[in-house]
Amino acid sequence: MIKKEWQWMSDYKQQKQITMDKKEETIYCGSGKVMNPKWLKVTINPSKIADYIQEYNGNKFIKLNINLKDEADQYGKDVSISVDTWKPDAEAPKAEASNTSNDLPF
Repeated sequence: MIKKEWQWMSDYKQQKQITMDKKEETIYCGSGKVMNPKWLKVTINPSKIADYIQEYNGNKFIKLNINLKDEADQYGKDVSISVDTWKPDAEAPKAEASNTSNDLPF
């Protein structure tokens, strides 16, 4: 078994708790295997991601979450892929324009 060491893992438990607090339905769209520490081999089902394609500056893209499982499933897959449906919270109201005078506070 390949030891999975990633730099972000030290912060993983905190990130996982934040994610669990704001739980939405997970849209699984693929799976795969860790072939070596720098290579993941995955398969994605395009029909499951078609509704989540976004467009920006004339280019189409989709945001995905690729997660390493603690243990392989019954088919030997140890990589899970889901659609990233996260959206930022509503923007906080912008602060009113500050005083533009040349008076310095000191």
